[in-house]
Amino acid sequence: RPCLTPDLTRPILHGLVELVVKSCRSSQKSKMNLIPRVLPLIGVVHGVAHAPGATHRPQLSITIRDGNFTDFDGLEPTITWENSAVVNDVDVRYGIDLSAKTTNIASLPRRIWGRATRVFADRFALSTRLEMDVQAMDRIDFEIDGQDEETDLSLRVIGSANANVLSSPSMPKGGGRSARVSWLEFTKGFDNDGNRVTINPRYNVDYGYGDVVLTYDADDTIVKVTASKDDQIVTISQKINEENMVSPTLSRDGSLSLSWDRKLGEDNSVRTTLNPNRSIEVEWKDAAWTANVAFPMDADDLSGATVHIKRDVKF
Repeated sequence: RPCLTPDLTRPILHGLVELVVKSCRSSQKSKMNLIPRVLPLIGVVHGVAHAPGATHRPQLSITIRDGNFTDFDGLEPTITWENSAVVNDVDVRYGIDLSAKTTNIASLPRRIWGRATRVFADRFALSTRLEMDVQAMDRIDFEIDGQDEETDLSLRVIGSANANVLSSPSMPKGGGRSARVSWLEFTKGFDNDGNRVTINPRYNVDYGYGDVVLTYDADDTIVKVTASKDDQIVTISQKINEENMVSPTLSRDGSLSLSWDRKLGEDNSVRTTLNPNRSIEVEWKDAAWTANVAFPMDADDLSGATVHIKRDVKF
């Protein structure tokens, strides 16, 4: 990993900002009114990057995905630039994702994101993440996480807001400033004679669908029950030894699946899932490599098999 000093980091940051602005200007004219909304974000990022405690060693990662091995069209390389800082007891992380495949500069930036986390009274932790798709800058996605360590209670809220929230406060009332919650969940933990019990009610606002996940963790045995008004699913994970674990899953409709997790070494594991009369799925993780193979069981040969490979390269 190269050592990036502040003198080297500053041009990188300015270059990324300039790239975003240029991409907006080279897009359709309808996006021109979005540039002023990005400028406040640029100012915040610039201030954080030069604040005391800022990390001046951005991590660059390239992720390459392959879907079918037939040609190179399945490759989707992306470059992620990240940085972090501590500002007034607030941990701040931010970054930008770039496409390494496109030749159109307007399509090069993909998303800009940032997360701020702070702990209050050595007990309450609050974290907020904002994310914007540069190619569709009319919306900001947000994620809010809260945790009370003393009561073992956590909260997660996911939603989106119109990007007009960054525009002038003199906007007409109702001019797209509303935020919408799409996902809400709580998690409450208990201690039961040394074993951990969690209750996790969840609600998907978009689909009007809710369920509750109950988990009982007794070291070598983990029981997970997911219950809704339409279905109930039970998974029992049993640890056989330090390298092997089996996990049968049974649904209300009678469908059954069986997963086998095996550790092959440090950062090296294989998960095989059997779905009777449907498919066999294998996931192999080896450090930065991840391979997924799916074999449909209704075919006479392996022509329907799909292979996906992912590789993370950090430097």
